[in-house]
Amino acid sequence: MEGKKKLRCPLGVPGGIIAALIGLSGMICSLMHTDLPYAWHGFAISLALFLIGGPFVRITMMVHAANDRLDELEKKIDKQ
Repeated sequence: MEGKKKLRCPLGVPGGIIAALIGLSGMICSLMHTDLPYAWHGFAISLALFLIGGPFVRITMMVHAANDRLDELEKKIDKQ
């Protein structure tokens, strides 16, 4: 049972994807309703969400990969 690999829950991946999708849908809605006075503010916030989503996913995946490598190193140290 100890030989099984630990499963990490990469919550940043779905969070980043959701942020990008919300940003994309917000940009589309902002562009459809440009007559509203706050539409450009909404577009700016949606653009920021869209641009932050991708790097957030990548950073989370890098952190999980680093944690996996650390776990392997700790196992090697414990065996010695």
